[in-house]
Amino acid sequence: MTSPNAMVPTPYRVADRQEETYDTVTLTLEPAAEAIPAFRPGQFTMLYAFGVGEVPISISGNGGGNGGPVLVQTLRAVGAVTRALCDARPGTTVGVRGPYGTDWDVPSAAGRDLVIMAGGIGLAPLRPVVLAALAAPNRFHRLVLLVGARTPRDLLFPDQLIAWRTQGVDVELTVDQAAPDWTGHVGLVTTLVDRVDFDPARCVAFVCGPEVMMRFAARSLQRRGVSADRIRISLERDMKCGIGLCGHCQLGPLLVCRDGPVRTYGDVADLLTVKEL
Repeated sequence: MTSPNAMVPTPYRVADRQEETYDTVTLTLEPAAEAIPAFRPGQFTMLYAFGVGEVPISISGNGGGNGGPVLVQTLRAVGAVTRALCDARPGTTVGVRGPYGTDWDVPSAAGRDLVIMAGGIGLAPLRPVVLAALAAPNRFHRLVLLVGARTPRDLLFPDQLIAWRTQGVDVELTVDQAAPDWTGHVGLVTTLVDRVDFDPARCVAFVCGPEVMMRFAARSLQRRGVSADRIRISLERDMKCGIGLCGHCQLGPLLVCRDGPVRTYGDVADLLTVKEL
């Protein structure tokens, strides 16, 4: 039975605001009272801009360490609510509900190669996977990160990408449209799959980005020999309540907020042929 307080947001205070790109911001949020439960990588919260509205946002990190109360959330300004949240300055109070949804289940990939594929803002929910793997480097065999963006100025976390590379992550970047000073790869992120070294037989893949990107990424990984049940993707639908009551996020037999967002591609490949309205 759903708690009668499940729709009441917990107050959090913006402790830090970092502009990532021209339209994307990372907020560090500290609880103003009792904190929400600790999150698992891949889960999301419902973020509330008081007087404006509420949106689902994946958690991109934990500023207080594992299990700590501080939340790091990266969001792109695409509507009234996300614009209000992106404009929130330190000291602003926002509402938080959650954490909700399924997680990437990083520990179950121990001993395997990890291939992480991100398209655009999809790197934000995958960031905790990278951080979890780097925190336990002896548990994983190889760590590959493939990142695609529309243009170089759309690439998220550029300083962290450099740092991750120095920590042993095989980081490969690509853009759809190059700038005059861009010397890297140009093309879809799926074109990077054949450029990197990993063992398909011992690989677990984590994929997040636009739905069409995830479909083609999964197919590219399958062509390399990665089985569909070892490709994990993060579904996105119009989530309103976060707790499986309103039905807005229904995808076939699934309610994405309750049964997702993280699912194996084998579970949802057929469902992804149904476009979100």
